[in-house]
Amino acid sequence: MAKAVLPAGYDVPESAQPIAIELKEPWIAALLAWLVPGLGHVYQGRTGKGALFFVCVFGTFVFGLFLSQGKAVYASMPGQQPWRWQYYCQLGVGLPAMPALVQRRLRSQGQPALFDGFMAPPFDTPQSLVDASGNKSQQPNQLAEWTVAMHPMFEVGTIYTVIAGLLNILVICDAYAGPLVLLPKRKSDEST
Repeated sequence: MAKAVLPAGYDVPESAQPIAIELKEPWIAALLAWLVPGLGHVYQGRTGKGALFFVCVFGTFVFGLFLSQGKAVYASMPGQQPWRWQYYCQLGVGLPAMPALVQRRLRSQGQPALFDGFMAPPFDTPQSLVDASGNKSQQPNQLAEWTVAMHPMFEVGTIYTVIAGLLNILVICDAYAGPLVLLPKRKSDEST
């Protein structure tokens, strides 16, 4: 059990009580915060903060998926170009990004993707595309097709999901170390 306490030497009003927050097991809280945004805070009894983090981080992630029709989050196949570095940021959200790993494994074994290709990596084969005006084009791979067909929503959805993953890293740090308290230093007794 860890405890976050305001350090000595800071200017705190005399009427204020020292701040002490029971953090239970910080490493368990951090793991839970990674698995589901805000769950580590709920584990520690900070339910308001946990609910806020869940709504903000998970909401941002789901909104990005909605914008990209569920295609912005995927783990690229071994040797697939371009390499999907964004997935490592999206993985910061934890369990909500895990279906991409299952889909990649299925595709690499030659099996069909589940849930109509939700979070499945794109095929590297040429794709035909018919745009809204009826023009036909040949795209070099499925990723190019998604980019053209959903322009600009595929990119915007990717940005939202990456931001959600990176924000959850901050949530994990808060669950592990407790709240950050910023107060002014005490004025020294020396006069100038």
